[in-house]
Amino acid sequence: MHDTLSDPVHREKLKALYRDTLLHDVMPFWLRHGMDREFDGIITSLDRDGAILDTDKSIWFQGRAAWTFATLYNTVEKRSDWLDAAGSCLAFLEKHGYATDGKLFFTVTREGRPLRMRRYVFSEAFAAIAHAAYAKATGDESYAERARRDFATYLKHSFEPGMMQPKIEPNTRPMMGIGALMIGIATAQELRVNLGDVKISGHTCSEWVDRFILEIQQFFFKPDIGALMEIVSPDGSIIDHFDGRTLNPGHALECAWFILHEGRWRGEKSYTKLGLQILDCMWHRGWDAEHGGLFYFRDVFGKPVQEYWHDMKFWWPHNEAIIATLLAWHVTGDVKYAQWHKQVHDWSFAHFPDAEHGEWFGYLHRDGTPSVQLKGNMWKGPFHLPRMLWYGWQLLENAAHGTKPL
Repeated sequence: MHDTLSDPVHREKLKALYRDTLLHDVMPFWLRHGMDREFDGIITSLDRDGAILDTDKSIWFQGRAAWTFATLYNTVEKRSDWLDAAGSCLAFLEKHGYATDGKLFFTVTREGRPLRMRRYVFSEAFAAIAHAAYAKATGDESYAERARRDFATYLKHSFEPGMMQPKIEPNTRPMMGIGALMIGIATAQELRVNLGDVKISGHTCSEWVDRFILEIQQFFFKPDIGALMEIVSPDGSIIDHFDGRTLNPGHALECAWFILHEGRWRGEKSYTKLGLQILDCMWHRGWDAEHGGLFYFRDVFGKPVQEYWHDMKFWWPHNEAIIATLLAWHVTGDVKYAQWHKQVHDWSFAHFPDAEHGEWFGYLHRDGTPSVQLKGNMWKGPFHLPRMLWYGWQLLENAAHGTKPL
């Protein structure tokens, strides 16, 4: 068998697939159909052929898309269309994204009028990584300052008591979620790559990463039952209700590769071990042995899940699983991870891509048939898929030439 990661010929073919899909399929689709030439920014609600379905704009995608374009400019080729696209997204973000308290809206009209403000501050994290990547691309220190400002806002609203309105009455059922910690890791990592290990809100980026990983390990990871929880009580105990029992395997695999990435970057073996442990247990919980692909939700005790889309196959968990398994193989050389990577890669590329119009469908039924034909909405746009293609390509390139980590 010659189509595994141990075969250099296979790795070269895989690298070329990731590179060519990114550069000649996915990014051209968004440049051609998504960029708003009249009002700036990007429109992500696109039909199968790129036709606009809804002109309202996702603010967090102004940051996500700007990060994608600027990162490609910084790491692949200094193309003016990528830099212009990043600049357009950030120009719209600066002009229309911020409320008077510095928090970002979630959605606005095409022209930029506010529509929705969410209690979460994930838009601020994506704005931070976008500003950092654009600062590196342009050499403009004002964007580095905006990146630091946005991350400080994220940290304040996410972790200072009383700043974020709780989802559930805390006196009745106190709980905490893993999402803010995970996004905190990824944001700090990106700021460190583009700005250096700067100090924000009293700590360096690496110190923030250490804190977030420690809290994930201490409160959310349950090695005794083989699970990474999404929501726990403040003491880390499992909340035996629908929400408390619900696992999101794709989210957990994303967390695993964030931690593996940190372990590789810093040479920290304890992080590598933790990332592999999370990957191992959540792969087994998430993989659909009957139809292939990753379930969206599972119950930690094997009970029924309340969300009706629990057995659907979404694009982004598969993107995260491809990265996680490839990175795990790269770090360990273990054939198990090569086999898992082949499973999720082959299933994803057999079911998600649209051969006629390009890009990927986002939402499939359990058997892998498309549930809806659209290519984008307020949650799907040029981020998870291009990040996977770019990261996979760069990781295989680095492996071939022995260069430094991403």
